[in-house]
Amino acid sequence: MHLGVQYWISHYGYIGVFFILLIENLGVPFPAETTLVLSGIEWTKGAFAFLPLLVAASLGNIFGSTAAYGIGYFLGRPIVMRIARFVGIKEQKWAKAEGTFAKYRGFVVLFGKFIAGIRVLVPYLAGIERMPFLTFSLFNAISALVWVVAFTTLGRFAGVAWSHYHRVMHQYLVPGLIALAVLVALYVALKRRYRQA
Repeated sequence: MHLGVQYWISHYGYIGVFFILLIENLGVPFPAETTLVLSGIEWTKGAFAFLPLLVAASLGNIFGSTAAYGIGYFLGRPIVMRIARFVGIKEQKWAKAEGTFAKYRGFVVLFGKFIAGIRVLVPYLAGIERMPFLTFSLFNAISALVWVVAFTTLGRFAGVAWSHYHRVMHQYLVPGLIALAVLVALYVALKRRYRQA
């Protein structure tokens, strides 16, 4: 399977974004924030429209989180620990995440998406700890929408800035380099003349 984010976005569009965000929440090492930022840049270029992008990305994340919640809820800690080891999450990190989750359940579900290593653990923990499904689903959906909007908007601004920067550079790069070369040549010539005098 080809794991390049750009490949999935350019070849599969909204479905690629949905798929990446779905499987990333199950522990497959896809860079979700990078996917959203690149999707925002593609939105700038007209390859994506905002509303379908928002829906595809949010639903991918929500479905992936819900599947992880179900695994934690129905299969429990031993199975989840096997998955965690498979994706490189060590026992100490898991124990620390469990302690934090026990104290701040709602807060962790709402804000955990913004922390890459934690985002994957949270839905599993919510299932294992028997967080009520409706509460989890509500917090998870709100968090997914905010997270997707934040990173796609960041990508949009990055795309707009790059487009402007690239155009300005393209327009002024050659004249700027010529002017710089002339100034350097004048400086060298004046310095030589000063030394000879």
